[in-house]
Amino acid sequence: MQKGKLQVWLPLLMSIMIILGIFIGFSIRGNMPSKGIFYIEKRQPVKEVMEIIDSKYVDSVSADTMGMLAINGMLSKLDPHSVFMPSEALQMSKEEIQGHFYGIGIEYFVYQDTMNVVNVLPGGPAARAGLQFGDKIIKVDDTTLNTANIVPSRIMKLLRGPAGTHVLVTILRDHNQKQLNINREGIPIYSLDASYMITSTTGYIRLNKFSETTYKEFMQAAEKLKKEGMKEMILDLRDNGGGILTEATDIADEFLDGDKLITYTTGVHSARKEYRCKREGIYETGKLVVLANEGTASASEILIGALQDWDRATIIGRRSFGKGLVQEQFELSDGSGLRLTVARYYTPLGRSIQKSYKEGNTVYNDELLKRFHYGELNSGDSIKHDTGKSFKTPGGKIVYGAGGITPDVFVPLDTLAFDKRLIQIYTKGELGHFTYKDYLDNKKEFAGYKSALELERNFTVDEKRWSDFKKFANKDSIALDIITPKFKNRIENEMKQYYAQHIWHMEGMYEVSNAEDPTIKKALEVIKK
Repeated sequence: MQKGKLQVWLPLLMSIMIILGIFIGFSIRGNMPSKGIFYIEKRQPVKEVMEIIDSKYVDSVSADTMGMLAINGMLSKLDPHSVFMPSEALQMSKEEIQGHFYGIGIEYFVYQDTMNVVNVLPGGPAARAGLQFGDKIIKVDDTTLNTANIVPSRIMKLLRGPAGTHVLVTILRDHNQKQLNINREGIPIYSLDASYMITSTTGYIRLNKFSETTYKEFMQAAEKLKKEGMKEMILDLRDNGGGILTEATDIADEFLDGDKLITYTTGVHSARKEYRCKREGIYETGKLVVLANEGTASASEILIGALQDWDRATIIGRRSFGKGLVQEQFELSDGSGLRLTVARYYTPLGRSIQKSYKEGNTVYNDELLKRFHYGELNSGDSIKHDTGKSFKTPGGKIVYGAGGITPDVFVPLDTLAFDKRLIQIYTKGELGHFTYKDYLDNKKEFAGYKSALELERNFTVDEKRWSDFKKFANKDSIALDIITPKFKNRIENEMKQYYAQHIWHMEGMYEVSNAEDPTIKKALEVIKK
């Protein structure tokens, strides 16, 4: 009898238990890690819209294109430095960070619709195969180079490739064709442009970025200069857009003593992480000047901020870019990548030097033009500080946060750079093309100069060479018949820089350019005082 009653009531009891379970489940689901068996997953609106467009839109639309637009739309609402990178861009970024790629080891430019070799890496695969400055590359493997396909992306695909593979290059030298079989090898991407003794006691080092090899390059240069008698240093970080944070902090460690704080980072999903000095540095004493400008950003600003906060260096130049965000790079399943801002970095005094991006990416990217418009690039008094964010260094100096790092000594931008004809000369590559041709035609003359400094001191652009350049520029509708002495002097100095670069590469170019550089002159004045 008991068993019979239970069988009668069992369906009712089960129904009550199920209803009670549903009620309890709904009452607590907000705190559950998952949505349970009663949750029906909703489709994301973005996916629904893309599917509707794909099936109903009047014209055919690429799903990849729509996906790219959606991704870029999302990222544009975050910050200006969170970006999506297609696979090719990601690969180039990785090579820049790693400090090498696999290729043949040359530099070139396109002149008269022809690929001209302007630098061959000493000891590299192209040099060993016999490629020379001035050779014209007319064919790579089975691809004949012409006006349509001599573009950087195309040349990169032809010359770069896996280590150990070969490329057959057909060149034109002295009107004769020749074929060279060149092995692809690891080619360094140097972050150090130049290092030399600018005076008998002052060393000069210029870094163009912070890659995985930057600290090693810096240390090799600094050790060499110390052996040559360096007692003061000029560290040139102008137009250095940054890179790997730890490379910058490692270099800062070489200038700062004890266990001083260099920088710290923090974000909503990133706990505070401190970067402190951890070793005895190679240059903890001695006068130090660091050069900066509006192109100095990110990791460069970390280094400059630490040195300024600890009163270790004099910063000379113009206000830095103002990028205080840290990015992490993620590789996606299709080979593309996402560079996402994950934290903010702060200087030792707690300064965030990130400039505002609240008004959107367009306004953010135009901020440097505003500096010019408001006269900041010409006058230090026009710098717009965020007066609510001032800090005091241990030595009593007032420094500012938000919007970049303000130099201790201001040097204005040369306004001649905005001359219309000079801009045309730069954009059309007139100086590079003319000096390249002139150097090839007068190699014996230039062989008489044994160093870049000797060329800087003794070489002059005579009337014939200047007349030839005017005719050369006039072919591209650039008239140089009526110019000021200052304009002519600027062009002649830059011509010398190009000649030095053709012979002694980037270091030679900087040895010549620094001799007339007003920021370098100011740095030497500060060191002397």
